[in-house]
Amino acid sequence: MTLHVEPPHAAGAFADARQARRAIRSGDWRGHTSGLAPAHVQGNLMILPQALASDFQRFCQLNPKPCPVLGVSEPGVRTLPALGEDLDLATDVPGYRIYENGEMVSEVGDLTKVWQDDLVTFVLGCSFSFEDALIEAGIPLRHVAQGRNVAMYRTSIPTQPAGPFHGPLVVSMRPMKAADAIKAVQVTARMPAVHGAPIHLGDPSLIGIRDIGKPDFGDAVAIEPDEIPVFWACGVTPQSVAMAARLPLCITHAPGFMLITDLLNRDVPYR
Repeated sequence: MTLHVEPPHAAGAFADARQARRAIRSGDWRGHTSGLAPAHVQGNLMILPQALASDFQRFCQLNPKPCPVLGVSEPGVRTLPALGEDLDLATDVPGYRIYENGEMVSEVGDLTKVWQDDLVTFVLGCSFSFEDALIEAGIPLRHVAQGRNVAMYRTSIPTQPAGPFHGPLVVSMRPMKAADAIKAVQVTARMPAVHGAPIHLGDPSLIGIRDIGKPDFGDAVAIEPDEIPVFWACGVTPQSVAMAARLPLCITHAPGFMLITDLLNRDVPYR
């Protein structure tokens, strides 16, 4: 089953992370989280049986651009106090995807009924956090202005394997004028905890994207004649890895449906 519940509020309605999580937990919000609680760090999820956790930790170390680790739970524990008070990893994301043997078998809004005592949750940095910095720098983001999910694509770029984990890099794309793209590189290069600088600018075919108008995840956005597509490593990469590796079980966030933490974007490590 795939969730298709329209959010009842306009994007950005929640200024506070805990308010947003409560709305998500109650089912009042079932849309993407781009623009929600914009001052707060958002995270991608990878939830795995404990037997796979050490290999995935190594995968993240080898692939820090798509998989910057913000936090790791204890086995079976649904809280991560370092990322938020009153935070429940099984209920506080608007959409979760459950994969078995590399196939998505369901998409749900609550993991309570399927939670297991050996599950370990990895929370990974998300590009929605650096979007706040881009907007503050005066760079317009079309998908945010239109209330849409960011466009995401599988590429031909391989990740560095670790244990059973292998597969293609996924990227998110934002169209920009050339001057804004240069500024965006400068802004995001200082934010390695949320993917850092872009991995590619310009011709999408050079990274294996055949049709820029048909994203693999998220929503397509127009690219105007005076704009170029700018691509960042994306935290949806573990989903393509789960499919390629045919993992017996893993649970992820639905693309664009993130965990909103109490951390503030201004506190994300800069360099």
